[in-house]
Amino acid sequence: MNDWILIIMTLTASVSPLLTFAYLWQVKEWRIDRLREHLRSECFFRQTFGFTRPLVLGFFGFFPVLRSLGVGGGYLGYLPGWHLLTLATFLAISLLQIILRRHPKPVWTKKAITLCSTSLIITLLILIQTTVYNFPFSTFHFPLFPVIQPFFLALSVMLWKPIDQFLKKRIMNSAKRVRSSRSNLTVIGITGSVGKSTTKELLSHILKNHHLLSTPEHVNTEMGVSQWLIRELPKNPEAEILIVEMGAYHTGEIALLCDIVKPTMGVVTFIGKQHIGLFGSQEALCKAKGELIEAIPEDGFVFLNADSKMCNKLKDVAKCSVVTVGTGGPIDLEAFEIEETAHGIEFRVSDTGFFIPIHGTHNVSNVLLATAIAQKLDMNLTEIAEVLKSYRPATHTFAMRKHNDVMILDDTHNSSPASFKAALEWSKSQPFEYKTLLTSGLIELGMEQDRIHSELGALSSGIFDRVVFLNKKSARNFSSGYGREVETLSKHSNSIPETSLLVCVGRMSEKSINQLIPKNSN
Repeated sequence: MNDWILIIMTLTASVSPLLTFAYLWQVKEWRIDRLREHLRSECFFRQTFGFTRPLVLGFFGFFPVLRSLGVGGGYLGYLPGWHLLTLATFLAISLLQIILRRHPKPVWTKKAITLCSTSLIITLLILIQTTVYNFPFSTFHFPLFPVIQPFFLALSVMLWKPIDQFLKKRIMNSAKRVRSSRSNLTVIGITGSVGKSTTKELLSHILKNHHLLSTPEHVNTEMGVSQWLIRELPKNPEAEILIVEMGAYHTGEIALLCDIVKPTMGVVTFIGKQHIGLFGSQEALCKAKGELIEAIPEDGFVFLNADSKMCNKLKDVAKCSVVTVGTGGPIDLEAFEIEETAHGIEFRVSDTGFFIPIHGTHNVSNVLLATAIAQKLDMNLTEIAEVLKSYRPATHTFAMRKHNDVMILDDTHNSSPASFKAALEWSKSQPFEYKTLLTSGLIELGMEQDRIHSELGALSSGIFDRVVFLNKKSARNFSSGYGREVETLSKHSNSIPETSLLVCVGRMSEKSINQLIPKNSN
């Protein structure tokens, strides 16, 4: 067969596994540490190579062996070469995935296009080198190339890293200049293991009549915030307040963010064990969150959730005024008479009653933090309480919604041990005869992964009639605490009963949720 036809077949067959791995790495923000932690906690082989293509490779790889042994008589002689059969099967698998719309692919950013293109160019150059010089491989080895695309993508990331770092530094320096040109801004930095987005949204709602800018959903890294700042601040010369959500996976990253945005107020919502697999310990995680507190100038303010022990410890690193909030004194702003109703949460602060149409009493501390900040910006409790009556929770963040006759708690924006436990506690008090938990499990917990899932399983026992996981490994650990086997979601999973409760925790698609919804409910 013409060598160029073979090259084109190999290159085309390589596209599908390349896009699949690129999708996974992009979800992990192209960070090698997050990808490594994911591969460590999941099945490395399946996440990297999949099962289908290696299986095909092994199956057709027996043909040359059988021919050399004389097995099969003359029949094997009529078959094309094993490499052609393998490549043709790879192409058929890719086509089937596309037709069934089950093919993952990255969002086509400039970075994704550059890295995927580079991987294919490297593949093409090696294929040409092989056909011309029969070195370092032969055409006999071409079916290996689609399977090892993750390594070509990793090589592309390494090749582009110096340029990537240079461009990032230039963007961050530009963002610093934009921020420095607006020295009168009040910049509120918000960090924490959980509650960052909710506190940000609550505060944005309370301050909606002020001239403010707030980071959009999923924008909380130094690059994301820098690009947002460069794009939005020059277009909004009237802006007086910036609300910046700050995330981190290692110590030093929040300090870098603070160097860019120069916060004048800092908020720490809660310190738990989210991403502890990347930080190494809860103490290191606490230190990372404390970088925000250390960055607040002497004339600024720090707001801490005193209900979180680790969070409360950060008072000692602040060089400015500290405001503590919580549900048990001695603190500066305390909530009393907390109650969850069918329509939201109610509580009292001093002589002012609050009603907020969100669920989960764990959100009280987030409301108190937003309230304390608004008070420092000259709003009184009565004003704040009135504005909060019209608040609507962000999509997929501990939000209640009804799908036909099924009530759904949607907490799929993100998840941590603390937010998972909050969902369990809330579910316990709900008056439904049948309750189902659907979860993707928790990630980036390091050596705590198995223990935490087992603990969550024990806490779920007696609450849920049925537990469905998207992840088999996490399901095994969860079931050891739960006391019985839990399901893994598949196309054969049975739907849940009508008029029941479905609690969805952790990242998942709407398609996964809909698999459990009864089709004939009204």
